Amino acid sequence: MLAMTDIHDMNHEKALIIDFGSQVTQLIARRLRENGVYCEIHPYQNVTDASLKAYNPKAIIFSGGPDSVMREGSPRPPKAAYELGVPILGICYGQQVMMHDLGGRVEAGEHATAEFGRAFVTPSSNKLDMLEGWFEDGNEQVWMSHGDHVAERAPGFEVYGTSPGAPFAITADVKRNFFAVQFHPEVHHTPNGNKLYANFLKLAGFKGDWTMGAYREEAIARIREQVGDKQVICGLSGGVDSSVTALLLHQAIGDQLTCVFVNNGLLRKNEAEEVVAMFTENYKIKLVYADESELFLGELEGQDDPETKRKIIGRLFIDVFQKYADTIEGAEFLAQGTLYPDVIESVSFSGGPSVTIKSHHNVGGLPEKMGLKLVEPLRELFKDEVRILGRELGLPQSFIGRHPFPGPGLAIRCPGLITREKLAILREADAVYIDQIRKHGLYDEIWQAYVAILPVRTVGVMGDGRTYDYACAMRAVTSVDGMTADYYPFSHEFLGETATRIINEVKGINRVTYDITSKPPGTIEWE
Repeated sequence: MLAMTDIHDMNHEKALIIDFGSQVTQLIARRLRENGVYCEIHPYQNVTDASLKAYNPKAIIFSGGPDSVMREGSPRPPKAAYELGVPILGICYGQQVMMHDLGGRVEAGEHATAEFGRAFVTPSSNKLDMLEGWFEDGNEQVWMSHGDHVAERAPGFEVYGTSPGAPFAITADVKRNFFAVQFHPEVHHTPNGNKLYANFLKLAGFKGDWTMGAYREEAIARIREQVGDKQVICGLSGGVDSSVTALLLHQAIGDQLTCVFVNNGLLRKNEAEEVVAMFTENYKIKLVYADESELFLGELEGQDDPETKRKIIGRLFIDVFQKYADTIEGAEFLAQGTLYPDVIESVSFSGGPSVTIKSHHNVGGLPEKMGLKLVEPLRELFKDEVRILGRELGLPQSFIGRHPFPGPGLAIRCPGLITREKLAILREADAVYIDQIRKHGLYDEIWQAYVAILPVRTVGVMGDGRTYDYACAMRAVTSVDGMTADYYPFSHEFLGETATRIINEVKGINRVTYDITSKPPGTIEWE
């Protein structure tokens, strides 16, 4: 059965992405959302004939995946997908499964036909509306990642593009509006990929009615329906996710909302004071300041495993919210700023085939003992959509433009054992780094920047004397939605100047490094 969100009852046109396990399936959703089309990702094993018809998508996309269609028991879409009469786009494994299901033939990958990375597709003489804007300069650059390949197209399909390893790189059955490509148009390595998605959506007849203005009104209506006249408590961190959640709830239910700001001892320098001031001075929202730093740091003492640290912090947040919920008469709901990527990364999404990356402290429901129900109005949104919603809600740019800050805070920027000494050093180093970024006018160009203190000490020389202090790593990345990221290309002058400031101004650090790992293979945070 499809575990659809409630939004499909709001009369939106919608697309369905059937997930066969690709690590970039989420990027397909981003491309569709960018084109004003609401979509949901659901793993193939959750999509049945009945639930597919009940969801009633206007178009379907088959994602890529790591399996082989020739393996017995490999993933398949329901037969009803081909019988709904809606356009279908198959991508990579999705192309292969479409050809296999409809009477074509797929062969196992061999050295000559496997393609990984950048490739170039050559157009055929056939014209296809979905390729409008493509091949204007000759061949088209795409991103390939396949071993198997289509060896014989299914009846009714014509070839519209080929590559050295994919003789049927672009195929289509125009009569049935079935389209299939061997490459990944969702990744930025396929520069004109978004044009292909836009053309596909146009062929499907989408009007592009997915806007944050519409979402705001729908979310407010859903909150009111879910909450009724009950009280809600909201965990407020001051980041864009929790700020948008709080303001959306406040507009929906007014004084039924109480925000709780928890100082867990893992915040950045002056963060508690700044967040409290922002909300008390700008909005008339009930706000409780809870200093629970001793509780959190006490429980984390002696812990060095990242998953253990995340789980401790998640459990303690729930305990703290429970404590304050008990003091609020009629409190039945806890609001969280959970986002779509949080859900995707924390679990194999809806039981799907993609791999768990890491736990998120705010995903996975609440323990029964808490007695609170969850309100998660941003659960269907990506980070950039949340920023757009924030503007719709009238949040000032100082809120909207803040770099993301993880719920576990500095705990995951302090690999290894957490101590008060290391946290104090980390706060000072991070403050210098961010000050440098702001002074150079780079803050808004960067998705996220921070300092991590490393669990090693290194020998140094300062003032003709020997030091044995901590090393730190500066991290700065550019991204659109947090699903993928590249390191920010600071100049050597900036890096040298910043390293000098940190070493001179922060007692306890004598070595500074810069992390140039992209995501993937790394994650944005260190733990």
